[in-house]
Amino acid sequence: MDRIDAMRVFTRVLERRSFTLAAEDLNLPRSTVTDAVKQIEKRLGVRLLERTTRQVTPTLDGDNFYHRCLSIIRDVEDAESAFSGLIPTGRLRVDVHGTLARHFLLPKLPHFLQNYPEIELFMSEDDRLVDLVREGIDCVLRVGTPQVEELVARHIATLEEVSVASVDYVRQFGLPSHPDDLAEHQMIGFRATGSSEPMPLEFTINNKIVHQSLPTSLIVNSAETLVSAARQGLGIVQVPRYHVEKDLAQGLLIELLSDYPPTPSPVSIIYPSNRKHSPRVRVFIEWLQEAFEMPIHE
Repeated sequence: MDRIDAMRVFTRVLERRSFTLAAEDLNLPRSTVTDAVKQIEKRLGVRLLERTTRQVTPTLDGDNFYHRCLSIIRDVEDAESAFSGLIPTGRLRVDVHGTLARHFLLPKLPHFLQNYPEIELFMSEDDRLVDLVREGIDCVLRVGTPQVEELVARHIATLEEVSVASVDYVRQFGLPSHPDDLAEHQMIGFRATGSSEPMPLEFTINNKIVHQSLPTSLIVNSAETLVSAARQGLGIVQVPRYHVEKDLAQGLLIELLSDYPPTPSPVSIIYPSNRKHSPRVRVFIEWLQEAFEMPIHE
């Protein structure tokens, strides 16, 4: 193993706080990872990591060496990426909101894997903002405006949002023609990760954004559950149009207040700054932008 590869191993061990998890990420035997770090420590003549039964933590020298390694690896990958013939290889770990994955990515994923057969893709599903570095994830795809520090957020697409309710709900509460008509209505509360209160409904009135909270008897934190509850007539919800296209076409849900739409939601890919020159991450981001633009054939 050359020194650059050994640096990659060391940085992943420190980020994951585990030799075993780093070995899994890099698809290497644990013994290879352990030996690589030992060789670096022997060559430098300093202890870089403190090892316990639970986790691995950096020494002061280890933390300093980690940041130097990141800089060197970044320069090397930047130089390598300048050559278009470089073929991306290895494991790529991405975390995606489940509905986005099933609607936009999975139908087009064979195209990506055919173009990059040397990439081993691991896709997990979540809607929280994971700790990318500590959890060994290369990038995450999220809906909304990301509030991130020390991470790179790149806009991928914009999703149209709609207000909907079931036929039974409209039959019971009436069809509003203006947001002011919602005084006697109710919504299904959606509480985003990290929030203590459900998000209010949002309407565009005379080019201004107006927020309105309605009474609710149900609060959820899952987009799938939110739509399922709307089908049961439990209240008004606001979701990306793609999520309810079939329900609208089949008449299970009715679009409300189309003249006063919620603001569209941005979709962003988020990744650590030290991953931005990774050929695997680069080609995945390029493919993502195409995936959201290509029509879906069903």
